[in-house]
Amino acid sequence: MAKTKAEKIAAIELQMTQLENQRKKLIQEQKQQERKDRTKRLCKRMGLFESMLPESISLTDEQFQIFLEKTIAAEHSRRILDGLTAQRSVQTSARDTAYTEAQDEADEDE
Repeated sequence: MAKTKAEKIAAIELQMTQLENQRKKLIQEQKQQERKDRTKRLCKRMGLFESMLPESISLTDEQFQIFLEKTIAAEHSRRILDGLTAQRSVQTSARDTAYTEAQDEADEDE
């Protein structure tokens, strides 16, 4: 049964609305997952921190902030962090390169 142009337009607009709602739902789910991941990461890291420095548990929030600021500002801490960050960048680049090469090989085999 042939549809009129007006019916086709209405059907497409309905599809667009449905797709937009799906997009919004996926964005919302992604944000929720990111919040969960962040919460998990914060809990894990602070648990590790407190297990290594149990004295920090008794600090007030203000004292803890001062401790972190002074620790992070220390040149030695900065060098360690920069080294770890650079190391992670190299590992990520190597992994990305290996993945790209594997994809290229797979494309050539096809």
